[in-house]
Amino acid sequence: MNPSRLTGPPMRLRLGGELLPMVGHVRMYVCGITPYDVTHLGHASTFIWADAAERVLRWHGHTVSVARNVTDVDDVLYAEARRRGESHTMLATLQRASFEGTMATLQVRQPDHSPSAAQHIGHVVQLAAALLDRGAAYERNGTVYARTAETYLRTDLDHATALERAGEFHDDPDDQDKDDPLDTVVWRAAVPDDEVSWPSPWGDGRPGWHAECAAMVLALYGSSLDLHCGGADLEFPHHACESALAEAATGVAPYARGWLRAGLVSINGAKMAKSTGNLVLVEDLLKDHSPGAVRLLCLNRPWSRPWDFTTAALDDAETLLERLYAAAAAPGSAPGVAAVPASLLDDLDVPRALAIALEDGGQAARTFIELLALS
Repeated sequence: MNPSRLTGPPMRLRLGGELLPMVGHVRMYVCGITPYDVTHLGHASTFIWADAAERVLRWHGHTVSVARNVTDVDDVLYAEARRRGESHTMLATLQRASFEGTMATLQVRQPDHSPSAAQHIGHVVQLAAALLDRGAAYERNGTVYARTAETYLRTDLDHATALERAGEFHDDPDDQDKDDPLDTVVWRAAVPDDEVSWPSPWGDGRPGWHAECAAMVLALYGSSLDLHCGGADLEFPHHACESALAEAATGVAPYARGWLRAGLVSINGAKMAKSTGNLVLVEDLLKDHSPGAVRLLCLNRPWSRPWDFTTAALDDAETLLERLYAAAAAPGSAPGVAAVPASLLDDLDVPRALAIALEDGGQAARTFIELLALS
């Protein structure tokens, strides 16, 4: 921390139109990967934005604690391991190592905490018990369901769209044991062909996805956190249900004071996803382009806005980065030195900060490069 940055008027982050005053320690949580395949640009964009937010907060004198989870208890991971003829633990270990290497190349800071779902099974059991004690959950045939039928009201979705989205994210709205199709599994009873299960007071089973993140946050940070990051597609059902579970268990709201959900990356208008084969792999981009150009490609836009990837846009980012380096080498003028970090405090406005850095050059450009790790 640079003490000189703590002098003068308080530096406060505005995010998504909301002012988020921070005092000293900032607790961040980033929804991480399911470690079953290599990193694509959609993943990278989310983690680069979370990294940018952390760097802006640190620059302005805050101590930031970041947790980025690994979802290593998941049917998709198990299915991919079976397809490859590997153990799921080996696949998860190798893919996690590959991901960490990619993040290091992109200069995404290592998180302070890297919790995995498998390490927090006991905390999910505790969460399920707390929800049952508070009457916010019920148990049927060894599965614990949380009463989350109204969580879609936390979003702009209507009920029909929420049901559709729940199905897309494998929340099984057709489960006949549920009181409501939008109720959420906190602990799922094992079935005969399950490869992995753990004991619980309700029988062998494993955690539900939304409960995993809620339990990890509560175990690491207590009843709430300051900034929650993830992809825009996770708003419902994942983030809405995760929040509802934590708030029902602790009685503390809001669960997260601020949300940074990075806009989705598409190709030809279609969401980037392995399930559709519509992917741009980061390792392929880095064969011909610098890490700084990939970062600038992701950051030079409003953080919540969806965008379409093109190779021309990446080439343009590389050219823009060269202009930025040239501006940094010039003498420059003084006004932009303070204006660059101030612009980033205002909704992480990278395009405005970049324009100032290019126009003023010198220290303003060097500050921009340093702050957003574009060197």
